Amino acid sequence: MTTQSDFRPVDEQIRMILRGTAEVIQRHELEEKLRGSLKKRHPLRIKAGFDPTAPHLHLGHTVLLQKLKTFQDLGHQVIFLIGDFTGMIGDPSGMSETRRPLTHEEVDKNAQTYEEQVFKILDPTKTLIRKNSEWMSQRTAADLIHLAGQYTLARMLERDDFHKRFRDQRPISLHEFLYPLIQGYDSVVLEADVELGGTDQKFNLLVGRELQRLIDIDLRPVTSGKLPQVVITLPLLEGTEAKKDETGVLVGKKMSKSYGNAIGLDEPPSEIFGKVMSISDDLMWRYYELLTNHKVEEMRNLHPREAKIRLAEELVSRFYDAKSAKIAREEFEQRYGRREFLAGEEIWVKRPDSREGPDYRLLIDVLFQAGLVSSKSEARRLVQQGAVEVNEQKVNDPHYHLSIGHSYEVRIGKHRFYKINLKNQ
Repeated sequence: MTTQSDFRPVDEQIRMILRGTAEVIQRHELEEKLRGSLKKRHPLRIKAGFDPTAPHLHLGHTVLLQKLKTFQDLGHQVIFLIGDFTGMIGDPSGMSETRRPLTHEEVDKNAQTYEEQVFKILDPTKTLIRKNSEWMSQRTAADLIHLAGQYTLARMLERDDFHKRFRDQRPISLHEFLYPLIQGYDSVVLEADVELGGTDQKFNLLVGRELQRLIDIDLRPVTSGKLPQVVITLPLLEGTEAKKDETGVLVGKKMSKSYGNAIGLDEPPSEIFGKVMSISDDLMWRYYELLTNHKVEEMRNLHPREAKIRLAEELVSRFYDAKSAKIAREEFEQRYGRREFLAGEEIWVKRPDSREGPDYRLLIDVLFQAGLVSSKSEARRLVQQGAVEVNEQKVNDPHYHLSIGHSYEVRIGKHRFYKINLKNQ
């Protein structure tokens, strides 16, 4: 049982909850719920749903899981909802076409692995695991018709992905309209005070908020004036290939096993460590913001390589233990020869008057100016052949650029190592 001593002041809770969030609907209601929770010494019910569409959770899922852990640490009740019933419908969020529905067998198998993996982050003694088949399998066709009557087609088509598909004359199956309604009804059954989801889930989360105003668990009209659930959305985590474009915006597909850009929670420690070390520096800072409690501005005082090592060690420790993280680091440094970089030649490159812009230089130009290649065409060829690595990340884009005022560890081929510093003047 949570006691008053477990709860922190409301303003401190708000600060911890808001870190890394995209949107809160509505903040003043969240503050009111927290004040009531503190006064009554009663935890809020925090819900997050996960459809078992694949057998493995990855770092993208942990953005939500970490926020659930924050609520746990603040003394609240976390409900990890496995959408085994909705998983057989298929979430249409962000989809340009109808998902393939999963079978009972596929959903059950995947759900079992979720229960095993989620406790790598959440405290099992403070986590309530539920499945929406518990109540949806008891509902009749008449109940579903009554539930569907709570929303209009016009409201459903306000949803961005449905609207685009309707506009482009791409098929929308009728069962897809049931998905947000059932997810919303889950919030009614679970009496959720707060529901978390990715930014692509906003419509579904708002349906839950609306249904809590309209119906109770028995689908009867609500007469109480209880506040509906607060909706908190969190950013979608970019996959391992994401990097900044020429305008300085981080671009890349969201992390997904199907895109081949995911870091799985159940992957071996050495795989997790190596994949983290392979991401771009810009993506590393994003991961620090969304996956850790560190202040990014403080971590920026470190050399990017050291900051990345610390991130990799922290994530491996979180999903395994400190010993596994230490071994993974040693294996990585043995495999990629950290000492070779430290012993490599240090080169300073000044910024000339350039039409490329004041803040960056093309990698192929830097390699040529530093005298590491005989011509820019050779530099371009080596880059396109994948023979050049920057900060242990293979580069094959001839337009790849380096930022002025930073230093980089560059490998050309297998045995040439350099530390290149780009001077401001």
